[in-house]
Amino acid sequence: MTKWFNVGKIVNTHGIKGEVRIISRTDFADERYKPGNALFLFMNETDAPKELIVKSHRTHKNFDLLTFEGYENVNDVEAFKNGILKVTEEQLAPLEEDEFYFHEIIGCSVATLDGEVIGEVKEILTPGANDVWVVQGSDRKEHLIPYIKDVVIKVDIENKEIIIDPMEGLLS
Repeated sequence: MTKWFNVGKIVNTHGIKGEVRIISRTDFADERYKPGNALFLFMNETDAPKELIVKSHRTHKNFDLLTFEGYENVNDVEAFKNGILKVTEEQLAPLEEDEFYFHEIIGCSVATLDGEVIGEVKEILTPGANDVWVVQGSDRKEHLIPYIKDVVIKVDIENKEIIIDPMEGLLS
């Protein structure tokens, strides 16, 4: 059974030469969208993914723009709109120590050094210098936890547990 990981969503076409605009869901856009790499397109109507080979990649404003081999004009890619681009687990590259894939962090339980359970990581924001983990408590309240060494003390992917040392005011 193949395990799939979302790397982006095609939100529109761009120009007339077959370029598509992607909202990226990967921290590794340059690696993931490198020309020659395979991406798999999932559309709502169909179960079978379509393999696409990246022909070119560039960034424009906050979007990644891609072209695919064999798709030379806007008419060829118009139907790809709202499609989800995914890769297989085998395509994931090994990470450095203290680096994690989003899917490894989302769903982890978060507690303080004192053992107080804060909640579960629901989402990861990437606003700039560091990622921010959105942790939802049992009271449905959301806490924004910056992924920095001073706050995140331990990440245990195997047991889906994260230990933090919240700075003053972080959880209020």
